[in-house]
Amino acid sequence: MMTKVLRLGAVVLAAGMAFGATSALAADSDIKIVLSEELDLLEPCMATRSNIGRVILENVNETLTEYDTRNGKGLMPRLAESWEQKPDGSWRFKLRGGVKFSDGSGFDAKDVKHSFDRAMSDKLTCESQRYFGGMTVTAEVVDDQTVDFAADPVQPILPLLLSLITIVPEETPMEFVRDPVGTGPYKVTEWKPGQQIVLTRRDDYWGETPMVTSATYLFRTDPAVRAAMVETGEADLAPSIAREDATNPETDFTYLDSETVYIRLDNAVAPVSDIRVRKALNMAIDRQAFIGTLLPEGTELAVALFPPTTAGWNPDVKLPAFDLEGAKKLLAEAKADGVPVDTEIRLIARTANFPKVTEVMEAVQQMLTDVGFNVKLEFVEVAEHEKFYSKPYPTDQGAYMLAAMHDNNKGDPIFTMYFKYASDGRQSGIADPKVDDLIKRASAATGEERAKLWSGLVAYVHDDIVADIPLFHMVSYSRVGKRLDFKPTIATNGQLQLSDIGFK
Repeated sequence: MMTKVLRLGAVVLAAGMAFGATSALAADSDIKIVLSEELDLLEPCMATRSNIGRVILENVNETLTEYDTRNGKGLMPRLAESWEQKPDGSWRFKLRGGVKFSDGSGFDAKDVKHSFDRAMSDKLTCESQRYFGGMTVTAEVVDDQTVDFAADPVQPILPLLLSLITIVPEETPMEFVRDPVGTGPYKVTEWKPGQQIVLTRRDDYWGETPMVTSATYLFRTDPAVRAAMVETGEADLAPSIAREDATNPETDFTYLDSETVYIRLDNAVAPVSDIRVRKALNMAIDRQAFIGTLLPEGTELAVALFPPTTAGWNPDVKLPAFDLEGAKKLLAEAKADGVPVDTEIRLIARTANFPKVTEVMEAVQQMLTDVGFNVKLEFVEVAEHEKFYSKPYPTDQGAYMLAAMHDNNKGDPIFTMYFKYASDGRQSGIADPKVDDLIKRASAATGEERAKLWSGLVAYVHDDIVADIPLFHMVSYSRVGKRLDFKPTIATNGQLQLSDIGFK
């Protein structure tokens, strides 16, 4: 009898130990992520903006297709199980069954159509709209699990474009929402503006269960503070830290991200409307001087707004030569012809956009001043920056240049060229019929012809128009807590899937 009691006690003790271990494991799988800038929105159709996307994209709100830049698998199914192009050029998508939104409602083709129509609606200013410029795309429900998309002109990469449309329930209103409802593995359970956002793992997610049970997002503008928080255990992951803070090879990782830093010029406003002024702006900046000083080794100098790994990148386009005297000569010529080159030009940049952004923009301002430009540097928060970034641009702000970062990790220039350079592009500073024609033809082409047309457009925009000031393809550093099993990739800056994070 005593033996049975001892055995029973051992079983109870073992069960208690197992329960305790499970509880401890659950607690240990809650993580904290410290980001550089606060979110002004949690709207799903704005998830292509990097600061929003790295919180909710594929975590809370999923897409029909997913372009895998983390493991090199290319375009993969997500909420669509399969797709095919029909003889008329339209695309038919078969949807995944058994999927539920975080509010318990079921997912079907009506939700897909509503999500697309909502993202394209002129009642909202959704970021995802900008990638569908120059085309008309319509969604049609075939049945609960089937939806057709037709594009005019026909879009050979439409399934890739749809990797940017986040899916929301059919009941979602035609206005920005504060509490996003999605089909992803997490739901938003807390948002205290200025303090933190909390995502909590769902028990009823259709896919594999991620290891992270909850993620708390904190916000600190100082990269040294972010690095220190991970070192001391106050946070588990800082996706972006400064190079000089990346001192521990066990926790600190460098990665080529897909962000390109550039300065958008409004080609219609004097004095920037004169091509000699635009050439002088480019010639005045010693881009190479930033590499290994303010920016880390491995940062690449840019001639286009997408990285060299993109189809259609033109290797024959050369960087503008750093030429102070040449820039001064061009300014003098423009001034002699009556161009108001002495006009104050505001250089507007986004606070905490990337590590050392303040120092980089101060150096750019000084270089431009050295050749005779009258430049006033201003830093604004993300919501204010957006007022200058997307049309309609302010008409009462005088001459300004806008420093920005553009993310294209999809492998095709269509995710850049229309909205950055078409006459009616959402963030374009030019209006040129030849550009519009090249964009239209390249978007409809395939294979080598598509790459050739994009390549020609890169050269025309850079050499003939001098549309803007491309600067750098960025390298980033992150700090990963020792208990996490995670390595950053080219997608990390704009998309941070919690399902990619494990524990050692």
